[in-house]
Amino acid sequence: MCAAASALPRSKSPALEFEVVAAQGWARTSKMKLPHYVCETPMFMPVGTHGTVKGLTSQQLQDLDCHLILGNTYHLESRPGADVVEHLGGLHGFADWPRAMLTDSGGFQMVSLLHLAEITEEGVEFQSPVDGAKMLLTPEHSISIQNKLGADIIMALDDVVPATTVSAERFEEATHRTTRWIDRCIAAHSRPNEQNLFAIIQGGVDPRLRDISLEQLTARDMPGFAIGGLVGGESKDYFWRVVKQCTAALPKDKPIYVMGVGYPLDIVVCSALGADMYDSVYPTRTARFGVGLTHDGTVRLKNAATAKDTRPVDPECDCMTCRNYTRAALHGMFSKGNTASSRLLSYHNVAYMMRLAREMRESIKEQRFPQFVRMFMKRQHPHGDIPQWIRDAMASVDISLEY
Repeated sequence: MCAAASALPRSKSPALEFEVVAAQGWARTSKMKLPHYVCETPMFMPVGTHGTVKGLTSQQLQDLDCHLILGNTYHLESRPGADVVEHLGGLHGFADWPRAMLTDSGGFQMVSLLHLAEITEEGVEFQSPVDGAKMLLTPEHSISIQNKLGADIIMALDDVVPATTVSAERFEEATHRTTRWIDRCIAAHSRPNEQNLFAIIQGGVDPRLRDISLEQLTARDMPGFAIGGLVGGESKDYFWRVVKQCTAALPKDKPIYVMGVGYPLDIVVCSALGADMYDSVYPTRTARFGVGLTHDGTVRLKNAATAKDTRPVDPECDCMTCRNYTRAALHGMFSKGNTASSRLLSYHNVAYMMRLAREMRESIKEQRFPQFVRMFMKRQHPHGDIPQWIRDAMASVDISLEY
């Protein structure tokens, strides 16, 4: 049942006010007041690596009721440079985006550009995949860049290890280094009254290391916390157990962000486990490959089966793409290499992610979240073949998937 309004968690930081407005089981919906926008959670954040979401305009994202977009610190510093962005009014002015923004720390590039990175206690040195130029990203430099970019939420530089790494010693080292680096990030942060610095929980899939990271980082009174080091190849059984371990231990009056999560199934599971925020390139990247998202799974518009299909991508969607284009029309565009197809499908996929988040928020407020989860899983798996990891995760928070 929903707790009494007076008992629901809330907190106030210099640049962030967080208030849980309804809860059911472990799931919750909240309002998060940031300098540029009042966001609602559960919330999906489209990724604009260079400050803008590929294929979509700022106005289109506002039309879709996107609350916050994410930019990438490493790539923005590489091109065009934080000084240039700052001169143009920060990321908000640079991207013509009036709502909230988040910048990552550049830590993920330790994984994505691992072959071009050297990690030491000082920081991580990258070699640009574009021109070979080297960049030393220390905690201090990462925060300095993010202070210039001016996002509402900035992320601490953490030591990120691919989940499939076999070295226990490397995970141990990274867990403790992440704690040492958060203190350097806090000391370097020059705009705490305007930007919110989030800490990132590390520890791989080792419960002991996750507990160490949780204990050490929650001892710092941060405006919010992220769960990092996942969606890197670990099994889904490890994935959900780490998320639940972290949401159970993190402060209930602070936002919880699961980094890199973009699959609709994963977002519903993580929300049931008590998380609030998610980001991924998945909806727009998969659109460029001709894959549309719906509550009934994916629609592959490059497949010949859609060549004469007069239905919209998603009959339940009222976005501009679904109102005006059939699957057959989009199939024809993709088959001819018309780039408008990618933009139109990106628009739909982001619209779908916004609707999914909105439906979760509404179901929690109306105290019917378990029913929402059951129907969502039934439609995603119409033959009843719901993966065991999902069944186990939902059972752990007392959500039955049986009708």
